[in-house]
Amino acid sequence: MIKATEMKKGMVVVVDGNPCLVIDYQHVKLGKGGAVLQTKLKNLQDGTIVTKRIRSEESLEQAFVDKQKYEYLYSSNKEYVLMHKETYEQITLSDEQFGDGPKWLKPNIDVEIHFLNGKPLTVGLPNSVELEVTDTPPAIKGATATNQYKKAVLETGVQISVPPFVENGELIRVDTRTGTYLERVKK
Repeated sequence: MIKATEMKKGMVVVVDGNPCLVIDYQHVKLGKGGAVLQTKLKNLQDGTIVTKRIRSEESLEQAFVDKQKYEYLYSSNKEYVLMHKETYEQITLSDEQFGDGPKWLKPNIDVEIHFLNGKPLTVGLPNSVELEVTDTPPAIKGATATNQYKKAVLETGVQISVPPFVENGELIRVDTRTGTYLERVKK
């Protein structure tokens, strides 16, 4: 059991008998009465997102989430096959369980799968990935006076904004949490 004020983003707590992932929370002091935590929770059983007020003096049960390293192998028909890094056991996850992973991952990248009671819940992506630029317009000479970005399509099909000096075929590092360009990678 933890106090509501000890809650953090990404933590899994039991609310109303259901395991819920804390997406966001804010400490709010109401005009009359005690302080509360305005939380945004994702129910891990059915995937719904709810907002809930929890009094700061309440206690919450923290769910035990087992985190294991897996390697992303391939996908077919919105199913994703991953292999355990030590036992080589393969599992298949659905599109819903995999979340934003498909647009950032290419085969053989390590991910972290979160299990609750032996069932896979969510996939933890690496903070950044290196992807190749497959399509972007050419740079315009002399257009460096202002910080203008251009669109680029990466090898996984996702489209992001990149600086004007990035060209087709270059390897870049992208932040998977925000979907933003970080830097060029030397081959």
